Amino acid sequence: MNIPRSSPVWLFDLDNTLHNASHAIFPVITAHMNTYIARVLGEQSGTGEPAGMDTVNAARTLYWQRYGATMLGLVKHHGVDAAHFLRVTHDFPQLAAMVRAEKGLGRLLRALPGRKVLLTNAPHRYSRDVLRILGIHRQFSHHIAIEHMRIHRQLRPKPSRLMLRNVMKKQKASPGRCILVEDTLANLRAARGLGMRTAWVTQYLKMADPIGMAHMPGRFFRPRWVDVKVKSVRHLPARLSRLVRQS
Repeated sequence: MNIPRSSPVWLFDLDNTLHNASHAIFPVITAHMNTYIARVLGEQSGTGEPAGMDTVNAARTLYWQRYGATMLGLVKHHGVDAAHFLRVTHDFPQLAAMVRAEKGLGRLLRALPGRKVLLTNAPHRYSRDVLRILGIHRQFSHHIAIEHMRIHRQLRPKPSRLMLRNVMKKQKASPGRCILVEDTLANLRAARGLGMRTAWVTQYLKMADPIGMAHMPGRFFRPRWVDVKVKSVRHLPARLSRLVRQS
């Protein structure tokens, strides 16, 4: 498929953007993550007993706020193997039964002009399986999972501006052609700072944050670094004039 070089490049997040991860998936990730962190902290404390939940929550929140991903703090400060952490925390024997999403996502993606790229801080195997369950895996020209977000051999997931610049370079796209579609404001702010267009998806943010890391905004006012705020990705076609720059 030949796509004009001036056409937009859509960078889609996955969890709580293309599907409702808060429904069942995030609670399981939270439980797996808590168990993992408790074991690691307990082993390194010398007690041999899992750390308590107050200690676990404090470490998880601190590392997420400092590095953008709890896993990076565990790797940096506790020597955790990133691949093992991702495999354990994203183990879903019954994933198909847990995925919730709106109908017609395939038609929506096909109708949007330009190239679509999946850009997710989730691991590749999990995100690949979710795309296949949703039936939209063929709509993406590229699938960039957290394992692929390495700069100089170091993991640099969203909201790393260095990683976002690298993505644009590999996609051969200027910032003005790129549109990041996300539920996470910190990621959108980083992208907007590089000159990308930004679309904030809010419909799943009405639920309590299941991982206990992000502060949910009270009334979902659109920040200045968000070009378009939509309840659902289904509303993107109606907002194209705000997102797609005309050449």
